[in-house]
Amino acid sequence: MNVRRNRGHWSLILALLPLVAAAQPRQLMSSARPVAAHAASHTVTTADSDNTRSESVDINTLNITPLFGERPKSAEQIDREIHFLNDCDQNFASRAEASDFFAARGWDYVADGQLDTAAHRFNLAWLLNDRNADAYWGLGVVTYQKENLTEAARLLKKGIDVSSPNIELMGDLATVEIKQFEKDHNRATLDDAEQQLQRIVTQDPNHAASYQKLALVSFLKTDYDKAWEYFHQARQLDMSVLDLSFLNELMTKRADPKGVFK
Repeated sequence: MNVRRNRGHWSLILALLPLVAAAQPRQLMSSARPVAAHAASHTVTTADSDNTRSESVDINTLNITPLFGERPKSAEQIDREIHFLNDCDQNFASRAEASDFFAARGWDYVADGQLDTAAHRFNLAWLLNDRNADAYWGLGVVTYQKENLTEAARLLKKGIDVSSPNIELMGDLATVEIKQFEKDHNRATLDDAEQQLQRIVTQDPNHAASYQKLALVSFLKTDYDKAWEYFHQARQLDMSVLDLSFLNELMTKRADPKGVFK
């Protein structure tokens, strides 16, 4: 999963593993919620200095563990958090604004491949505002890149729970769950991915990429007729989203009922 900036928005590119050895990796893209531009103009607080040499190993580990490990906090950790929050209160108009700032820094570090530093920034964003979907989303991206798919899906679901309907975030969750299914073959995971995609196309019937993903889900469920139906829906909306490697695999299982592809 790579991250790039596009017209002020963050885009997440998730690469699905091939369905079979002959298939090529496919990429699916979504755009994260834009970060308020004025937040980036603030002076970075002391928590953003990256000077952690004096921190204990346990603190360092917790800093880069999603949501600080979701465990009881030590006196040292509480003291550090109080100092950090007070510092932010003096430098930002609100903690929500400070949270957006640290989430933006997290995306910067993801783009640079500094995943541990990114995780710390997203953790700080969450500490400041546990309703900030970008904090969970970013931690999900980091965890995905570290190939912990189960944890990535859990964090992305938390982001969905605290956000207004977010098509891109739901699409990313579906992508992670499809990849997870290809590893563990847990049908419930694939069913949830399908549910997320159905929610997307209900909100946006013209979301071609989601129909391409639904075709893949149907393929994995060996419902090849349904896979063709979704594939053609994607084709009619946007030819550019079609995965030709997937098309070749689908054609080996079932001829195109419309006769478009031969």
